[in-house]
Amino acid sequence: MSARSRTSLRGSAHGVHTGSTYSDVVRNQRQVVDYALQRRALLAEVYSGRVGTMDVCDASPYLLRAAKFHGQSTDSSCPVCRREALAQVSWVYGDELKHVAGSARAPDELDRMAGLFGEFTVYVVEVCRSCSWNHLVQSYVLGTGETQPRSRRTAGQ
Repeated sequence: MSARSRTSLRGSAHGVHTGSTYSDVVRNQRQVVDYALQRRALLAEVYSGRVGTMDVCDASPYLLRAAKFHGQSTDSSCPVCRREALAQVSWVYGDELKHVAGSARAPDELDRMAGLFGEFTVYVVEVCRSCSWNHLVQSYVLGTGETQPRSRRTAGQ
């Protein structure tokens, strides 16, 4: 792993620098999937003209609002319009999360949730608020790793 890769992984659960070390992040994240190759291939299709920008700049209003209020600004400009820095939005899913599942969460919330829940999946999406480009960047599992015991109920309860 290059020094640049290690540097980009330092920080909280989604790359925002909080002073923790690379080993802390690796210990917290499990089952990490990086979608950089898929992103690169899609952008090559866009740049060659085989895929139109309308096909890739299709962020929903809900995703754009989440980017505005929950997104973490990055140093990378949009690969399509190059007008604005991309924002990364983290979405959480998991059986234990109940009503929280399917919502966008800030880095500090993810850190807190990682200590409260046994296991949940985080999907990080990059979004351009100018042209509506969006793409899945990474997914990973967070949590304590302990499963919550299910309470057994009978029909009378």
